[in-house]
Amino acid sequence: MSDNTPPPQVWPTLRARDARALIRFLVDAFGFEETVVYGEGDLVHHAQLSWPPGGGVMLGSVREGQAEDTWPVPPGTFGAYVVTDDPDGVHARATAAGAEIIQGLHETDYGSRDFAVRDPEGNRWSFGTYRGEPRKSV
Repeated sequence: MSDNTPPPQVWPTLRARDARALIRFLVDAFGFEETVVYGEGDLVHHAQLSWPPGGGVMLGSVREGQAEDTWPVPPGTFGAYVVTDDPDGVHARATAAGAEIIQGLHETDYGSRDFAVRDPEGNRWSFGTYRGEPRKSV
């Protein structure tokens, strides 16, 4: 990213049955950084986990049975692709933390080195070197 490139501003969001445990897992297994967590006890109202190269995810506790849940995203239905320059290192870290590997390290036909895992809530995470295609000039 150049000095003129704005930081990523798309924040995928997810819900968890045990948000505090999921936060610990995402930090320990993948290397996300805990930026902020708001809540009391086991309940997490809002958490932001930052990905060191940029961007991140936001998450909170599922609010089953509450009539006022304005974001009813069922736990375990989330999926994300996370760009990393070190998929082998993230894979080793995830494996050491007990992540369920659902697709091992491999080379793709579009030039990326990828792998995929499932977190304890059932969400799917892919990590790889593919940064997307350049945006078309307007």
